[in-house]
Amino acid sequence: MEKTKQQKIKDFLINNGVIIIMLILVVYTGISKSSFLTGNNLMNILMNMSSRLVIALGIAGCVITAGCDLSAGRMIGLAACIAGTLLQRVDYTGKFFPNLKPLFPNAPVLDVILVLIIVMAITSCFGAITGSFIAFLNVPPFIATLAMMEIVYGIALIYTNATPLGGYLEAYTKVATGKFLGVSPLIWIAIIVAIITWFIFNMTRHGKYMYAIGGNPQAAEVAGVPVKKTLVLIYMKAAAMYGLAGFMLGAKAGGASVNLGLGYEMEAIAACTIGGVSVTGGRGKVTSAIVGVAVFELLKAALQFLGMNAYTQYIAIGIVIFIAISIDIRKYVAKK
Repeated sequence: MEKTKQQKIKDFLINNGVIIIMLILVVYTGISKSSFLTGNNLMNILMNMSSRLVIALGIAGCVITAGCDLSAGRMIGLAACIAGTLLQRVDYTGKFFPNLKPLFPNAPVLDVILVLIIVMAITSCFGAITGSFIAFLNVPPFIATLAMMEIVYGIALIYTNATPLGGYLEAYTKVATGKFLGVSPLIWIAIIVAIITWFIFNMTRHGKYMYAIGGNPQAAEVAGVPVKKTLVLIYMKAAAMYGLAGFMLGAKAGGASVNLGLGYEMEAIAACTIGGVSVTGGRGKVTSAIVGVAVFELLKAALQFLGMNAYTQYIAIGIVIFIAISIDIRKYVAKK
């Protein structure tokens, strides 16, 4: 039965209610607080979005296959700690590896790009393990990633002895504080990751396999899709992106601890859902993650400018997550 125009408008308002309310809040904040829509503040919001977008793009692949990844936040913390311990200044008094010195005078101890590769390689290995349990042993993604979350957190605690890190090389902190064409490198990294992810999702067999698995894994396997291999690659790729995000957050903060990234996976899943990635699988785009992350960061910035208590903001974010997931389930039930 064809929907009436009134019903279509009603469905649009319900399905996009969170985004509409956020836009109204942003407009209201911009009118009431003149400093909210300034260039500097918008650039700060984009910088905050950059690492969150990388996380969301990683987790989006898991969600599209009707999975999730609860280990993202702890992998971010581990990645930031590994990068931090390898990129401290030689003269820093609290140096984690005091015997780690440059091979040549006035040379960096380790190249920043090399450390980034190391970090992403380590986290991708954890992702491969998680994906293997999900693919070959049929462990539900919720359980597999919950277990990996605890394992990674324990490894991070043992590795750092829960010691906060600081004293980073300028070459590392410049990843956040520097400028390229007037824009922070963090933003450029997020743009590059978004372009690469769009290409993978839309122009490769891996992307087609991913959507097929999310739509119906049994039918995909019958059709010749390498379901197990694809799932392992999805969780491996996602974990590599968490490593990149941890590296970015460490540079931005100028320090790190094992709790860096705590809870970020929940926001990332919710951001994907708000933007249009379905938790029931088979549907979602790169633009979905971008829209969702933008909504979350604008919400947090607007609430801060309006003077809302920092602790109360968690309640607001939790309500948004609850509504976003409920709307997504509503769409799924309506289709059935």
